[in-house]
Amino acid sequence: MNRKDFIKNTSFGFAGLIIGTNLISSQNEKPPPIEKEMVNEFVRVAHFDLNKVKELFDENPSLLHSAWDWGGGDFETAVGAAGHMGNKEIVNFFLGKGARMNLFVAAMMGKLNIVKAIIESFPEQINSKGPHGLSLIHHAEKGGEEALPVLDYLKSKKA
Repeated sequence: MNRKDFIKNTSFGFAGLIIGTNLISSQNEKPPPIEKEMVNEFVRVAHFDLNKVKELFDENPSLLHSAWDWGGGDFETAVGAAGHMGNKEIVNFFLGKGARMNLFVAAMMGKLNIVKAIIESFPEQINSKGPHGLSLIHHAEKGGEEALPVLDYLKSKKA
């Protein structure tokens, strides 16, 4: 390869590398963190107010996976908030939008197959704590009649 071909090929190669790098970095850029006040409000109202949840979600769908730190390691997501309150309507809204299911929400929703699979695979989870240190039993009790099989199962495991 002569000097002229080398410069031509190298210049194109560098240009392609720069363009490719810019495309990759722009595709992987994350939006800025959600304002903490908005996260706090979203998690707070997720305990009891479906209309406000929908309004805030419409404004910022990224709130769905956000968590509020109440202090001392007490992190709570909006689906977790609705879960420990037994608010199935709000939980179903969140799950329908792609919220992450967890053991505590499954217990409240009466999803015995999910609870059993986790507890049988990881027996130590029987005594794990959810938001605000609330137990699996608490969540199953909040689930009402639908969650009675889960409650019975947890009690049989001495939760």
